[in-house]
Amino acid sequence: MKLPRLLATLLAFSALGASAQDKVLNLYSARHYQTDEALYANFSKQTGIKINRIEAKEDELLERIRNEGANSPADIFITVDAARLAKADELGLFAPVKSKLLEERIPAHLRSTDWFAFSTRARVIVINKDLVKAEDAQNYEDLANPKLKGKVCSRSGAHPYNISLMSALIAHIGEAKAEQWARGVVANFARAPKGGDTDQIKSVAAGECGVAVSNTYYLARLLRSEKADDRRMMDRITIVWPNQKSQGAHINISGGGMLKTAPNKESAVKFLEYLASDDAQRYFADGNNEWPAVPSVVVKNAALDAMGKFKADVLPVATLAKNAVAAQRIYDRAGWK
Repeated sequence: MKLPRLLATLLAFSALGASAQDKVLNLYSARHYQTDEALYANFSKQTGIKINRIEAKEDELLERIRNEGANSPADIFITVDAARLAKADELGLFAPVKSKLLEERIPAHLRSTDWFAFSTRARVIVINKDLVKAEDAQNYEDLANPKLKGKVCSRSGAHPYNISLMSALIAHIGEAKAEQWARGVVANFARAPKGGDTDQIKSVAAGECGVAVSNTYYLARLLRSEKADDRRMMDRITIVWPNQKSQGAHINISGGGMLKTAPNKESAVKFLEYLASDDAQRYFADGNNEWPAVPSVVVKNAALDAMGKFKADVLPVATLAKNAVAAQRIYDRAGWK
């Protein structure tokens, strides 16, 4: 965050008076999308509640909240990925939220007792169609098949996106088979894990490897890119929706919850409920080329539409959180650095 913006936010926090607390919301957010400006402005317009916001990386915000302790001004923490929300939950930072509206709007598998998903993304397989046959990479489990030896690229096993995927596999096939899978994938690596999802996509398109896994929003960004090179790169790859004959494609989320020490709890609950409204759902999802968590809300996103319809895994996000520690241990034992 730029220093002037941070100072302005801190000054706003320090100026809060007791009489104005029910008209203020202090938001710590790891989201950084232009559409969020309209999202927050609409909330203030509808409710009269002013939003004071601090944006930073997830770990920085979590460390800040911990250091601030009982005196933290933060009411809401928002981030991406169930594993990151689970980390905040594990630290005991969230407070349970009872809201009939949230229970009705957010499907049960997309919420826990303490936090809620407000948008979803899928983790899909991308292949270089000149190097790998689509039928050889139809499921996550296929990535461990010796047929793909020397053809798999990946980001770090310690990254939350991979932690969440492993957590889902543990739930579906058990720890022993999940570890066997991880060892098989490591044996198939084309190179040591490095970079982010976009780097994996580029490596597949360039032929450095034949197959990788990516979140859908990275692919949507490239499909919507104004750069001709990005669009040409996408012409060289094929997107595969994994596990369509079994549990479905792994789903992860962006979401948030109310902090246990929130000084403005009423405003915090109102904000979470607002994020489940139709308009807010569209803003929240469009900000990062994701799908709304509320099933009845439809967004118009040509890039996502172009990927086609798919069967999604409905494994509860709380299960992803529960298996996160075991997932990291499996990656470590498998040598997936």
